[in-house]
Amino acid sequence: MDKVIDKLAWLYIRDGKLLTVRSKGKTLFYLPGGKRELGETDEQALIREIKEEISVDLVSDTIKYVDTFTAQADGKDDGVFVQLTCYVAEYSGELSPDAEIEELKFVDGDDFAICSLATKVAMDWLVAKAWVAEASVNE
Repeated sequence: MDKVIDKLAWLYIRDGKLLTVRSKGKTLFYLPGGKRELGETDEQALIREIKEEISVDLVSDTIKYVDTFTAQADGKDDGVFVQLTCYVAEYSGELSPDAEIEELKFVDGDDFAICSLATKVAMDWLVAKAWVAEASVNE
């Protein structure tokens, strides 16, 4: 049976680009967020994870469910998937890497190569919805 790593993720889009983060010692960028702790709601876990990772406070009454994406988990055995339950929300504070996060980057379709598999699945959906800019065509 397949194993699923259940995570929450924040979709933050600015100027047609999606906010992603890279952990220390890693090469791929992924969506900010993380796992629920025992007894936490999605909203509570997302607020806590985003505060820990990128130092901003999500505004709880603006948190809205968007969609759920599943993909093979990067660096894991075949059949190990990550499921990202994605939300949008407003925030207060300054975006700044914290805890295990080394870098923040706004990405679009031109940045597919540096994104995790699950981030690519979410990006495909966001590009199809025209929320994120698609890859530019190189002549």
